Amino acid sequence: MIRSRFRAESLAALDQIAADFARRLRPGDAVALEGPLGAGKTAFVAAVVRGLHGEDQSSSPTFTFWHRYEGTPTIHHLDLYRIESEAELVELGLEEAFAPDAVTLVEWPQRAPQLLPARAISVHIRGSGDGVREIEIERP
Repeated sequence: MIRSRFRAESLAALDQIAADFARRLRPGDAVALEGPLGAGKTAFVAAVVRGLHGEDQSSSPTFTFWHRYEGTPTIHHLDLYRIESEAELVELGLEEAFAPDAVTLVEWPQRAPQLLPARAISVHIRGSGDGVREIEIERP
């Protein structure tokens, strides 16, 4: 396992870390984003989308669970915050987001750990608001 640690003194720094991270992603990669409310998970996703597609098409999918951003590669963004049971995962068909030709970014993965592939990349963000954030990225 490869573990990298970063310190973001601002949201602009978090954005740069995420953009650098995006350049290393390949189709088939799954990324589990963890952190408290307000940690910057959705901001990290937006920077990854910009890094891969050159523009920010992202939005918080909290009420729709799944957003798809067309481009090369396709990006699937799942937000599992409101998932309450495994039955909901099946009903929503979220397992289909893990396609070999797409990058899949998952917020709140702890709500459905069985959904993520064993080789998922983990991004842990500590901190929130305007404060400093500590980011730890673990690659299997």
